[in-house]
Amino acid sequence: LAGVNIWLGCLIAIIVSTLCGFVSGMFIGKVGINPFIMTLGMMGIARGAAYVATQGSPQSLSSVPDAFKFLGRGNVIGIPIIVLVFTILAIVGDYLMRNSSPLRKVFFTGSNEKAASLSGINVSKIKIGVYTITALLSSVAGLLTLSRFGVATPTAGAGTEMRVISAAVIGGSSLNGGEGTIFGTVLGVILLNLINNALVLLKVSVYWQDLISGVILITAVTIDHISHNRSKVKLIAK
Repeated sequence: LAGVNIWLGCLIAIIVSTLCGFVSGMFIGKVGINPFIMTLGMMGIARGAAYVATQGSPQSLSSVPDAFKFLGRGNVIGIPIIVLVFTILAIVGDYLMRNSSPLRKVFFTGSNEKAASLSGINVSKIKIGVYTITALLSSVAGLLTLSRFGVATPTAGAGTEMRVISAAVIGGSSLNGGEGTIFGTVLGVILLNLINNALVLLKVSVYWQDLISGVILITAVTIDHISHNRSKVKLIAK
């Protein structure tokens, strides 16, 4: 990465990531490809491209400007920049999801896609927007992580998919769609990390963390499934 302008690199990374999200949204919203398969495939493409670009070797960022390093390692009034960015995005995002009419349509689409479409909501547009915004925010998270550790490695983030899904489900998000909040997901992330930290303090091997995350995910999904079935039974009974 010697000789490459770091800010130009950041801009390119954000554009490429956002474009990947847009493409995923197009295939899911317009073509109708299963979201899980499409995002899994796009993850493989992105990770493969990272391996090709770096030849599988970590790339040091020792010569980057101090301003870039400050984003990941600096702090304001004693609070790390990363924590501030995370907190601001979580608060603003949660507020908008609860009170913004356009973003409320995301819940309607996830809850009942056919009903949302019949009510005049452009379901395809909603899906494209969601995946595009998600990819944009993912690129920001990646760049902040890069700034913090100072090394670009193609294996960064590998294996965190299970923990991310677990945190979302624990926080109240439903795999059936239409439920969940950003604030709830934040609580899920905190709870999951508290569990992992407790395991470390108890000197439990780190290899158990993924196993426990899997058990937590299955338990949370099972509870969610049972809850939905009971709700359906009550509606039918009425």
